[in-house]
Amino acid sequence: MSKPQSPDSGQPAGPDAGDTTRERILTAAMEEFARHGIAGARVDRIAKLARTSKERVYAYFRGKEALYTAVATREYVVIAEATQLDPSDLPGYAGRLFDYFAARPDHQRLIAWGRLELPGTTVVADDPDQTVIARKIDQLHQAQQAGQLDPAWDPADVLALVNQIAMTWASQPEFSEAAAAHAADPTTAARRAAVVTAVERLFPRAR
Repeated sequence: MSKPQSPDSGQPAGPDAGDTTRERILTAAMEEFARHGIAGARVDRIAKLARTSKERVYAYFRGKEALYTAVATREYVVIAEATQLDPSDLPGYAGRLFDYFAARPDHQRLIAWGRLELPGTTVVADDPDQTVIARKIDQLHQAQQAGQLDPAWDPADVLALVNQIAMTWASQPEFSEAAAAHAADPTTAARRAAVVTAVERLFPRAR
């Protein structure tokens, strides 16, 4: 008896064929959204890059916004796992964030497009991004209780400020270009050192 065929590839479909197609779609959408934004992205290009059909894309995701949300949600989880927060070493955390986006500028663009084009999106109760943020705020609060972090700061402010400092160069590529041309030390390492030093002066490592 012959195996069933995958509807988009014409190849034999195994038990994980659907999941494989979904992953290809998400990977292709990541590239498309980072390059063109949400409004400029085209589902037919995503389908072509994912080696599937537009109909198949819509079978998994009801529209571009839903597809973007799935891509961005996955990205926020990946970032959280790759840049683990150590509340006793916020300069180190800032350095990890800097490194992540310095190596992946397209990921920064993906997030920026969402902030620009979906500013009024309602936060749902099980939003993974909000879950990660809440967990980090709780970690910072616990560090304050343990005497590892100045309790005068609101933990939400601490997290927002550290993230913003760490993202300074990734979110302002025009300044990165200016630094490369005019800074006393034009290297990426110098920009990273500035980020880590700034956070260290605001929130010193626990002794």
